[in-house]
Amino acid sequence: MAARQSAWKRSGSPIGKKGPRKANPKYKRRSRQPWSDKEVKQLRSLAKANTPTGVMSLKMERPPASIASKAKREGISLRPTNRSPYNRRKTAKEARR
Repeated sequence: MAARQSAWKRSGSPIGKKGPRKANPKYKRRSRQPWSDKEVKQLRSLAKANTPTGVMSLKMERPPASIASKAKREGISLRPTNRSPYNRRKTAKEARR
């Protein structure tokens, strides 16, 4: 039974560890704080540059959910502009015609 318990506690495993990374990550420090005009401009520029929401959260130090909700309230689209719609691809049947 002792062998099983030691298998669960691996020395390099991050599971169950407490520290600055888990307790208060950078992107959660500014949650529930009001947005400034400068931050909204930064959000617009990052969205225009097709930046992923996770990267935006690290740059702006806010949670990804707050970035998504603020973008929706401001009318900023976070959808990537370089992707084609799903229904535009030709199927094998259409290519043969």
